[in-house]
Amino acid sequence: MIHKFSLKGDFTFHKSNSVTVTNSINIIRPLGYLDFLQLMSNAKFILTDSGGIQEETTILNIPCLTLRENTERPVTVREGTNTIVGTDPQKIISESIKILEGQPKIGRIPKLWDGKAAERIVNILEDALY
Repeated sequence: MIHKFSLKGDFTFHKSNSVTVTNSINIIRPLGYLDFLQLMSNAKFILTDSGGIQEETTILNIPCLTLRENTERPVTVREGTNTIVGTDPQKIISESIKILEGQPKIGRIPKLWDGKAAERIVNILEDALY
C-alpha cells in the first residue's frame, strides 16, 4: 500500500533479520511466536486485523487498534485494550495520536483469562466421568 499510494519517500526502510527500534518501517523476516510476543510486549500500540492479536494485546496490556468494522473477540473491546477503528484514516490517526499523547484505552484482563483453562476443563471432565 505504501507503494500504491506513492508514500515510499515518507519512510526510511531497513531490511533486517532482527528487530530493531527506529523511527522507520522495518521489514523483517517472519518471526516465531515468542519473538513476535516479545515485539508486541514492547510496542507503544498495535494496529491489526487479527483476532488473536487483539487477545494477546489485552493480556499484555498494550493498546490495540483494530482495522476492521467488527471483531469476533468483543470482550477485548468491552474489557480489554482493543478499540475498533475500522478503515477510516482519520479515526485511525486520531486514535493513534491519543495513544502517543499518553491517553491509551485502559483495559483489564477479562474474567477467566488466568491461564487455568486446562485445569478447569480437566475438573469438568473428572466430575462428568466419575
